Amino acid sequence: MKKKLNVIIASLILGLSTLWGQETPEAYRLYDAKGNAVSYQKMIQDLALQDVVFVGEMHNCVITHWLELRILLSLYQLHGNQMVIGMEMLEADNQLIIDEYLRDLITTERFETETRLWSNYSTDYEPIVSFAYDHHLPLIATNVPRRYANAVKNHGLEWLDSLSEEAKRYLPPLPIPYKENEQAQEAFGLMAMMGKNKNVNPAWMGQSQALKDATMAWNIARHQKGKFIHFNGNYHTDSGDGIIPYLRQYRPGVTLKTVYAVRQEDITTLEKDYLGRADYYICVPEDMTTSY
Repeated sequence: MKKKLNVIIASLILGLSTLWGQETPEAYRLYDAKGNAVSYQKMIQDLALQDVVFVGEMHNCVITHWLELRILLSLYQLHGNQMVIGMEMLEADNQLIIDEYLRDLITTERFETETRLWSNYSTDYEPIVSFAYDHHLPLIATNVPRRYANAVKNHGLEWLDSLSEEAKRYLPPLPIPYKENEQAQEAFGLMAMMGKNKNVNPAWMGQSQALKDATMAWNIARHQKGKFIHFNGNYHTDSGDGIIPYLRQYRPGVTLKTVYAVRQEDITTLEKDYLGRADYYICVPEDMTTSY
């Protein structure tokens, strides 16, 4: 009996030793521009000094969306009603509907029905909109109406000249400066060979993205009076490109920092390929749950 008991105890000790030797799972890590680990508090202290903060996301990453809300809350605690929120996920011609909702002039149901919300709105973006509602903060629909981006994809930027003056109210000043990005054009070329973009002119696809970037920059510049936080896909602020050159053109002297979300198999170090693409990185495990 004593011998059996000793065997059981030894097995338990071995099992606990194995568990103790395992690393605690982590949901994310934060890194600075040089790839050094950085605390959340240190990142917020730096972001709080900027006129504009861009949070670049992976659209289906639940950890990124949770951190977006935490970053917004932290900056709000420092700046209060100086804060303005902008979102790629909302289109400029819906600004009146958004304002009416935030002022309690229309119901949540009408807002959600009429605003052409993304399919993952309820899981990923509703918390940000609710934060703006609860704290009486301006919420700016920065993106171009998708019908115009789609038309440019099919006809090029020159097509915008055919719009009415009323329609042009939703656009930045024309003509929109456009500089072809060789790396992006290669990606658009591949996209033009498959799916719904098959046979679309890659140059026009690039111009369509430029229209989105310029419109977002224009709407940020027009509404940035205190502290502005903007939520967008990584692509739109990658490596200081996308929205950022347009914003510097429309609002000279603006200060800004970018946050960039990445997935890695191992999050204990930031992969070198990401260096130079942002000021801060949210590094999430590849096996993290996604919202779609």
